Amino acid sequence: MTYSIAATMRRLFAPQHKLSCSWLVWRKLVKQLRLRGLNRTRESGAFLLGYTQNETVRIVDFILYDDLDPNALETGIVRFSGRYFGELWAECKTRGLTVVADVHVHPGGSGQSLSDRNHPMISKAGHLALILPRFAAAPQPRADIGIYTYLGDKNWETIARGERDAFFHIGF
Repeated sequence: MTYSIAATMRRLFAPQHKLSCSWLVWRKLVKQLRLRGLNRTRESGAFLLGYTQNETVRIVDFILYDDLDPNALETGIVRFSGRYFGELWAECKTRGLTVVADVHVHPGGSGQSLSDRNHPMISKAGHLALILPRFAAAPQPRADIGIYTYLGDKNWETIARGERDAFFHIGF
C-alpha cells in the first residue's frame, strides 16, 4: 500500500520526469560515492538499479563499482573490468532489478571526458549515464549533474542544463 501511495504522489507531482529516485536512495548513494572517493582524491561510481515503467526510469538501488571490481578505483579514475559484469547481472537477477543507469564523479565539472564518451559502462542505446561534479561534494543541485543518454556507436545525447530538473526527479 505504501508503494502505491508513493507512486501515485510521484505521478501527481512529477509526471513529466524521465528519471526518478527517492531522496533516501539518492542520499545514500552520494554519501557512498564521497566515501569511496577517499576525501576527494579519486573518482568513484556505481551502477544504478531499478525498473522502467511507462517510459519512466525509476532508480531503487545501486551497486558501487568497487564492490564488484576491487581494483576499479585504484588508478584514481574509474576502470571497471568487464570480467565483473557476470556478477552484476547475477546480482540484478537476485534483486529482480535491471541496470537503468550508471553514475560516477569527476573532480571538476560534470562534462563527459573522451574516455566516458568512447567507453560507455553499458553500451546499449537508451542507457543513461550521470556525472556528479566536485567529487560529489555537497551541494549537488540537479542542474549541476551531467545527464547523458547513449544513442549507440559512441554517440550521446546531452540533457541540457536547463532541462535537468524536469528530466530527473529526486523526491518520493
